[in-house]
Amino acid sequence: MTDTLHPRNLKGNLLPDQSYFRKGKAIAQTGRSKLQNQRAGLNNQILKAMRMRAGAENLLRATNNSKVREQVLLELSYVNADLQVLKEELERLNISVEVYQHTEQTASIPLIPLGLKETKDVDFTTAFKDFILEHYSEDGADYENELADLMDLRQACRTPSRDEAGIEMLLSYFQQLGFLENRFFPSSRNMGILFTWYDSFTGVPVSQPNISLEKASILFNMAALYTQIGTRSNRQTKTGLEEAVAMFQKAAGVLSYLKETFTHTPSYDMSPAMLGCLIKMLLAEAHECYFEKLILAGVQNEVCTLIKMAQEAAKVSEIYLQVFNAMNQAPIKENIPYSWTVMVQIKSEHYKALAHYFAAITLTDHQLTPRDDEDKQEKALSQLYDHIPEGMTAMNILKDKQQRTLLGKAHLSKAILCHEEALRLSNLCSKLKQINILQDILSAFHKRALLKDSIYKKEDDFLGILVTPDIVSKTEYKAEIIPPPLSRVKVIDFFQRLVCITA
Repeated sequence: MTDTLHPRNLKGNLLPDQSYFRKGKAIAQTGRSKLQNQRAGLNNQILKAMRMRAGAENLLRATNNSKVREQVLLELSYVNADLQVLKEELERLNISVEVYQHTEQTASIPLIPLGLKETKDVDFTTAFKDFILEHYSEDGADYENELADLMDLRQACRTPSRDEAGIEMLLSYFQQLGFLENRFFPSSRNMGILFTWYDSFTGVPVSQPNISLEKASILFNMAALYTQIGTRSNRQTKTGLEEAVAMFQKAAGVLSYLKETFTHTPSYDMSPAMLGCLIKMLLAEAHECYFEKLILAGVQNEVCTLIKMAQEAAKVSEIYLQVFNAMNQAPIKENIPYSWTVMVQIKSEHYKALAHYFAAITLTDHQLTPRDDEDKQEKALSQLYDHIPEGMTAMNILKDKQQRTLLGKAHLSKAILCHEEALRLSNLCSKLKQINILQDILSAFHKRALLKDSIYKKEDDFLGILVTPDIVSKTEYKAEIIPPPLSRVKVIDFFQRLVCITA
C-alpha cells in the first residue's frame, strides 16, 4: 500500500489546525444562517441601489439642463460604484465554502455549494379571500387558518434545515403550489399577487404575478439544499463520500427538471444556459467525490492499479476543464462568480497533476520482474497514452530502466508544473487565497511531488529531456442525473374543503 494520496500523513507536511473545521455542528449551522442573512441584506441593498439608478437614468433622459445632467451623471457614477461593491460582496458570500464543509474535513479541496435564492414576503390573504367569494361563493374568512398555514409554510421554506427534513418541506410547498395554481391562478386572470425572487449570483430582483416563478425558485432552492447536504458530508468516510455523490447527482436532477420544465424564467440564474453550466459543475463534483472514494483507503502500489488511478484522475481533470470552458461562455461569464471559475480551473490543474504523479510513480517505483504479467502490464501502459513517445514502445519502457526513468521523470515534471499552476491561480484570486484549507492542500501535494523529484534528480541528472505525453482519461464511474422525488411526499391540500383537485 502507498500513502501517495494522503498529504496529511506526509512527514513535515501535516496540515495546520483549521479552526473552522473543529467547531461544533451548532456553530456551523449558525455560520450558514449568518451567510443567508447577509445575502438577504445585500439583496435589499442591491434593490435600493438599482431603484436609485433607474430614477437617475429616467431623470437623465428627461432633462436637457446641462447642470442637472452633470449632477445626475455624478450621482450615477456613485450608484454604479456602490452596486459593484455590493455585487463583489455577494460573490464573497458565494465562495464562502468553508462554512458548508464537514467539521472534520481537513484533507480535501472544498466543494462548491449553491446558495439559496432569497425572496420577499407574499400576502395571499386578500386576493385569495376575494377569489373564494367570487369563484366558489364561500366566505373567505372561513379559510383564515388555511391561509395562515400556507404563509407559515412559505416562510419556513425561506430557511430550510440542511437535511432531508428540509428537502421534504420544500417538496411539500412545491406540491401545495400545484394545488394553488389549479385552484387560484386561472390563465385568464391576474390575481394581483406579486412574487419576487433575487438572482442567486447577482442579487438582481425579479418580480412576476406568475406562480411559475415561485415554483421554479423552490426547485432551485431544493437543488441548492442538496448541494449543501452533499458538501457537509464527511469525505473522510466511504459512507460520507457515497452520500456526497448521491446528493450532487440529485441536485443535478432537480436542475435538469427545472431546465426542461420552466423554460422561460426571467431570472438569469435559472436560464437554460446557466442551469446547463451548473449541472455540469454538480456532476463534476459528484465525480470528484467518486474519485476520492477510490483512493480513500490508499492506493495499491501495483502497476495496473496506479495506471487506473492516473486515468481516473485525468478524467476528473478533463470534466472540470469542460466546466471551466462552460463558465467562460458569454453571458454566463458575466454572471457566475469569478472565484467559482478559478476554483474549477484549479481543480482541473490539480487532478491533472495527480494523474501525472500516478504515472510517474508507476514508472519510477517499479521494474518488470519475472513474476509480473508482461502482457497485462504492456496492455495497461499502452492504453495510458494516445501516442507513446517516439522511439519507445510499451514493452521497451517496461523492460528498459533508463526509458522508464526518463518517462517517469517527465511525468513528475509535468505534475510539478500543474501543481504550481494550481497554486498560482489560487494566489491570484483574492477570495480563494483566503481559504486556508485550499492553500494547505495544494501546497502539500506540490511539496510531495518536489520531494519525489529530488530523489530521482540525485540518481541521474543527465538522462535527457522528454516531452511529456498526455494521459488518456478513463473512468468506471457513470454520471447519473437523479430525477427529483416530486411524488415522495404526500401532502394534504390546504384548501381541500373548496373542491378536490389533483395536482
